Amino acid sequence: MHVHLICSVLLLAAASDCLSQPTNAAVADSRQTEVRQKGAQVMPFTLDETVHLFDKTDTGGVQRVLVRGDAPEQLTMIRSHLHGIAQAFAGRDFGKPMRIHGADMPGLAQMRAAKAGELSVAYRELPDGAEIVDASDSPDVIAAIHRWFDAQLRDHGKDAMRDPADAPRK
Repeated sequence: MHVHLICSVLLLAAASDCLSQPTNAAVADSRQTEVRQKGAQVMPFTLDETVHLFDKTDTGGVQRVLVRGDAPEQLTMIRSHLHGIAQAFAGRDFGKPMRIHGADMPGLAQMRAAKAGELSVAYRELPDGAEIVDASDSPDVIAAIHRWFDAQLRDHGKDAMRDPADAPRK
């Protein structure tokens, strides 16, 4: 009898502890809200009228920001922001994304530490936005870019996607 009572108390305590802990979904939602708020201070365009795409490639990845629907006023802001970000990344300055995502973002330390020639960063305008291409021949840097992209996708939630085929077009 005492064993059953002890087991019941332990089960109730464990269940109560589980109920008081936030779920993974609640933690993710909270993080995405925080990133959205910080992003509004760093990114000039409106997240509701744009979408981020993070497409991993064999040599790194392509980050795109595209206009969502009909919001042509966002185009200039997207291009200006990504052009500046690409120049900063080429100089290993990741300050703006660090203000949004934090200094401990996966892949960031390896990307910042990449030597000259280990990480190339290129900017290109698109009809409905712009893109940054991060590329490397180093397996370690490529893996860092992929971790960085995965973290971006988690942090941006509904404002980002992996598959460029799913991107909204005008």
